Amino acid sequence: MLRRLFTTLILLSGALSQTARSADLTAQETRWLQGIWPVVSHAREALALPLDLVVQPQDAPGHAPLALGFVDGRCKLVLSMRGNPQVQRQLDSIDPALLTATLELMAAHELGHCRRYLDGAWHGTPAGFVAAHAPDNLAPDLRQAWLAMRSTRREEGYGDLVGLAWTRERHPELYARLHAWLVAERSAELIPGSHHDTLDWLALAKDPAALAGRTMFEAAHGAWMRGLKD
Repeated sequence: MLRRLFTTLILLSGALSQTARSADLTAQETRWLQGIWPVVSHAREALALPLDLVVQPQDAPGHAPLALGFVDGRCKLVLSMRGNPQVQRQLDSIDPALLTATLELMAAHELGHCRRYLDGAWHGTPAGFVAAHAPDNLAPDLRQAWLAMRSTRREEGYGDLVGLAWTRERHPELYARLHAWLVAERSAELIPGSHHDTLDWLALAKDPAALAGRTMFEAAHGAWMRGLKD
């Protein structure tokens, strides 16, 4: 999830063919835009999501290469690729044969965040669910940080399930390999219970049959509910 949008943005709209011809885009940015385009097109045309594409024109070290922002009621898929070594590290983790399908999974994950923002449900919990209380020995500021971490973890779990639901629908022959890639990503340098510890939800989704629904959001919701623990 993008924590901060820079003030200088390039908003990209219209067909990908028009976007890709822009002299301002690097070859790497163009490749990623091509990779995520099926998800963007589906979100706009079939799901009617208010969605824009944004490319950061300045260096953005330390940022996720692809992230989600929310501005004035619209979701922004943001590419932060220039001067950002995280981009190459991300690419190094992906089998080249799986690159396009993996970029689609990543974009669908971000659209899970978009759906939650649009529904006014961001960091919210379902009726009847009781979230765990922060440890009593934490200072007030750390208590708030702990609660925010647990809320973010739930949102990341939902996003991962949306990404896998997209994969189940569009790339069923690659599901097992992409699921394994996502588990490896979430297991690297894992701190149990932290922001990106989504392994409980990924375990539920090992069988793609767990992700059935009319839309990728509906497909993810049931498994997400089953994985809620605290």
